[in-house]
Amino acid sequence: MMDIDFKSLPPSDVYHCLTQTLIPRPVAWVLTENPAGDYNLAPFSYFTAVSSDPPLVMISVGKKPDSSFKDTRVNIEARGHFVIHQAHSGLAAPMTETARALEHGDSELDRIELTTTPFAGFSLPRLVQCRVAMACRLFELKEVGTNRQALVFGEVQHLYVDDKALIEDKKGRLKVDAAMLDPVGRLGANEYSKMGEVLTIPRPS
Repeated sequence: MMDIDFKSLPPSDVYHCLTQTLIPRPVAWVLTENPAGDYNLAPFSYFTAVSSDPPLVMISVGKKPDSSFKDTRVNIEARGHFVIHQAHSGLAAPMTETARALEHGDSELDRIELTTTPFAGFSLPRLVQCRVAMACRLFELKEVGTNRQALVFGEVQHLYVDDKALIEDKKGRLKVDAAMLDPVGRLGANEYSKMGEVLTIPRPS
């Protein structure tokens, strides 16, 4: 039996342990606006929903290898809006390509064959190829830890879901077909997971 004492590990080893055991993690593929008006696109797997009133999601953004702030954080702080996409398994490779460290202001969209389309009612576009997108406004940004990790809280103003992933349940309510979304899950190192079997277990009353 192994008992790992995090107090004895450097942050890089703690990250290695956490990301291999806290699995699978949803991936936020975040589009932000660069200073020149083009777009930055980057994936983050420290990502979750935190509230429904107001509707808040959170991404955790670290730093670049040179210890400067990542463009996603810089752009969100400067302009206050961003779009979170959920990639399906067919987009895992281009999503990973957008994790490449580039100079501030360089657009990842110039390196991948994806297109954008207007996001109805919002100031930024969304990726055509993604089946889920959330239009977010910056609600709050908090820094944690000695490395000034940024916890970015976004208020979801609009939600896009591909019509093909929407079905009606027996009560006539809209339901999202998880298998159709085929979301990519982040594992450790270079590994991802695809959608597997869906378990349906009624909650106790």
